[in-house]
Amino acid sequence: MPMTLPHSGRPDTDDARAEDERELLEAVVPLEHAGRRFDQVLADLFPDFSRSRLTGWIKSGEALLDGAEAKPKQALRGGETVTVWVTPSIETTAEPEAIALDLRHADDEVIVLNKPAGLVVHPGAGNPRGTLVNALLHFDPKLAELPRAGIVHRLDKDTSGLMVVARSLRAHASLVEQLSNREVHRQYLAVACGAMVAGGTVDAPIGRHPTDRIRQAVNESGREAVTHYRVRERFRSHTLVECRLETGRTHQIRVHMAHVRHPLVGDPLYGGNLRLPKGATEALVEGLRGFKRQALHAESLAFVHPASGETLRFEAGMPEDMLALLAQLREDTAEAAAKGIK
Repeated sequence: MPMTLPHSGRPDTDDARAEDERELLEAVVPLEHAGRRFDQVLADLFPDFSRSRLTGWIKSGEALLDGAEAKPKQALRGGETVTVWVTPSIETTAEPEAIALDLRHADDEVIVLNKPAGLVVHPGAGNPRGTLVNALLHFDPKLAELPRAGIVHRLDKDTSGLMVVARSLRAHASLVEQLSNREVHRQYLAVACGAMVAGGTVDAPIGRHPTDRIRQAVNESGREAVTHYRVRERFRSHTLVECRLETGRTHQIRVHMAHVRHPLVGDPLYGGNLRLPKGATEALVEGLRGFKRQALHAESLAFVHPASGETLRFEAGMPEDMLALLAQLREDTAEAAAKGIK
């Protein structure tokens, strides 16, 4: 996977100022890529840049093989060192917007934030503005020079919790590599339907649902997906679970918990019909009916800092709506026990 290095050995250029703005990306070609074309391998090593842009860098001599120029179609043997000099340019064209951010950490390399439920991460159809990307570009306009404004992983619109954002190409490459190597710790809290007996692991591939484009599904032709979960607190008809991700597929926790027949409370796609415990308190009935998002929160995050090499760890407490739901579940469980209701 690519690594980004500090400035050193800049290529000759007439524009010293442009040189100073460049950043060097470096990667070693994996042996399994032997026999493939240079442009194809480069696209695999640096997937956040377009193929046309990467090919342009090869042709202009800004992408080198073992320090020498090469043709885009040149076959590789594996083990070569690829270097790419990247001149900052606008990668993200979304408009900056003054949207408040709950920042937990910020330095020259990374930002860690606590995303609220309801905030879309990327602009898209139906959400051209008011997204996390718009907020980040207002906080730091130079993020426009990074792929996806520095975002290396995402949370669903109605999932709350911790995210890390890169502020440099070096940080971006490092975080992508850590995620690919499953070295980023991501732990979530979820309120699941049903009283679970114990934790476990769901190892089931996830792909697009065969008939519903909005949904994902456990699918043998999908991509590998692994979720570890354990019980943190049990109620009579619900369970608070910790979920730890090995992989990061779209809707992974939501799909996996529904797959083991414990969908998340409030999940509009995978939750099924509303389930009310027998003899539930009025407060719990109202709380469950009024909970209109998946009860899922990214509680903790840990990764290696791209520059210092230090392991950074962060935690974010549950938002008010989940705390209120847990209070209602505890009250209902206590009242049911007092009345002898199971």
